[in-house]
Amino acid sequence: MGKTNPWLPAFVFLFVISTFMPMELQAQQLRLTLLHTTDEHSVMTPLPAVDFHPEKENPSLGGFARLSGLVKQIRSEKGDEPVLLLSAGDYVGGSPYAWLILEGYSPEIELMREIGYDAVTVGNHEFDYGPEKLAEYFLRAGYPDAHHQLPVIISNLDIPAGHPLHRAQFLPNKIIELDNGLKVGLFGLLGYAAYEVAPMAEPVTILDPVTIAQEQVSQLREAGADIVIALSHSGVGEDYLLAEKVNNIDVILGGHDHYQTSQPVTHHNTIIMHSSYYLQYVGMLELAFDTETRKVTVLNEQNNTPFQLPLDHTVAEDPAIKEKVEAYTRKLNAFVTAFSDNVFTDVYAHVLHSDFPVTMHAPLVETTVGNFVVDAMRLEAQKVTGEPVDLAIQANGVIRGDIIPGTMDWSRNRVSFIDLVTIAGLGSGPDMKAGYPMVSIYLTAEEIYSVFEIASLLSELMGDTYFLQISGMKYHYDPGKATWLTVPFAGIPVPAYRSVKEVYIYEGDGIQHEDGYVLLDKHSYRLYHLVADHYLTSFLPMIGNILPRLKLVLKDKNGNPLELDETIIYQDGREFKVWEAVARYATSFEKGASGLPEMPDMYRETQGRINAEKGIPLRVWSWTAIVVVIAGLGIGIAKLVRRLRRRKG
Repeated sequence: MGKTNPWLPAFVFLFVISTFMPMELQAQQLRLTLLHTTDEHSVMTPLPAVDFHPEKENPSLGGFARLSGLVKQIRSEKGDEPVLLLSAGDYVGGSPYAWLILEGYSPEIELMREIGYDAVTVGNHEFDYGPEKLAEYFLRAGYPDAHHQLPVIISNLDIPAGHPLHRAQFLPNKIIELDNGLKVGLFGLLGYAAYEVAPMAEPVTILDPVTIAQEQVSQLREAGADIVIALSHSGVGEDYLLAEKVNNIDVILGGHDHYQTSQPVTHHNTIIMHSSYYLQYVGMLELAFDTETRKVTVLNEQNNTPFQLPLDHTVAEDPAIKEKVEAYTRKLNAFVTAFSDNVFTDVYAHVLHSDFPVTMHAPLVETTVGNFVVDAMRLEAQKVTGEPVDLAIQANGVIRGDIIPGTMDWSRNRVSFIDLVTIAGLGSGPDMKAGYPMVSIYLTAEEIYSVFEIASLLSELMGDTYFLQISGMKYHYDPGKATWLTVPFAGIPVPAYRSVKEVYIYEGDGIQHEDGYVLLDKHSYRLYHLVADHYLTSFLPMIGNILPRLKLVLKDKNGNPLELDETIIYQDGREFKVWEAVARYATSFEKGASGLPEMPDMYRETQGRINAEKGIPLRVWSWTAIVVVIAGLGIGIAKLVRRLRRRKG
């Protein structure tokens, strides 16, 4: 009889343990589906609105009712598998529905709670009407009692003591424990780039996102979070930096720059996802968490499911949400009717006919939609002020899209009121009514040149957001001559004040055409009439305080200095808004066969108002000179050393 294998009992024991041990003690793949939206911008109904039809196939995308229908469908299909619906911020601002906030309503957050969002963060546009109004917005919607239904998670806001926004009781982080036992930790960030374009946010400021993120991740991990998700309203660039600098973030759901990742990007072991804007798409991540390795895996490709789900006509609307949106539409119609003194009464009415789109076709250039907006501002301001306007300016950052005519049988070549004014509906004025008010100021010719130099400098340093569209003048400039160079490591530009070459003023009547320009004499003593919006104009004197050579003094037509609020244009005792100028301008055109005003052909193409003539950038000459100087110093030092050595020898 042979010997018994001494290891046999151990093998039997391991077999029995591995076979009959409780499942919770074995490694598991816990599953989770993330649904993500961002930059919803109060767009409650599909865009373009003119093409939408509730019963027929149409190309419009978005809408809260479709979103709710899709979320319910996915949650039903997933059964017991948990589904979280999250937003990376900017659910406010953009669409005219945001105007209702100033009328005492909180439509976006209330509907998002009804739809079933599990958490949202705060973006820059939540501050469009200031932090006090934001506090009212959330308190009106039932916060902080509503936290258990829809938490607002933001980790790096620095809110002054005693500020009413504290009463909303935002959460710095939150752990959601799912039915399958998975613990999901959430925190929220507002990035530097986003905060820079939130001038109404003060006195609320932000703390360093990277530092705060590391603190939040540590807290969430210590509290037992299996998966850590950052809701980041920062932009793609800052999200990549966050993934590089902060350990143990599993997923970044990002927003702010209206970017869409067709599929998630894994950067430094962090999954980054952006899901477009205006609810055109819903991002979807199907995830598995391994309880043994603690790793998160994306399953979409394995499951053959898309990362981005279009909210198109194939998605059934949720009737309950549709009814609530329609109620808000009635409130919006009531506001527009009263504000326009019955000129406009239905936000979905067709107000313009055009057989071509008018678009923001590229960054940092003159655009057709830019020309349309500033022409509206210049020509409608002339009517209200009774004074000729020499120049109108507007920044690309507040021109919020294109004028896209309808393409369906019921909408072909038509533009609706809501699609039209959405391009110019941001902000408010001192009256706390919807829309930035227009302002009227007078500047010297030299200051006009400075305005264009400021435009060149700001767009060179800060990108397309501050690129100015113009009406009433044209100019030639070299963007490479805005700065001498940028100081290494400090990132500080050295202004050159040399980019603007020639400025011409249009002396014809009405809409400017190719002819009718004369050179603007920089040394002219005449004052020139400029109109802009209140928001943009608030920046102009500030730049002069930093760069005295570009100093501007806001003046009336007699040359008397004015404070900013004294420059606001009023009509019948109320502020005259940019969106109102755009709507009036569109309806001022001659009517065509359709019975609607016809878009002028001139807006098919740009008109040579802004002419970039790129030469050799000054930084090339600057660095060449620096290299020559350094080389000369090096040669001189070498000669000196040789002489000293010869003398010593």
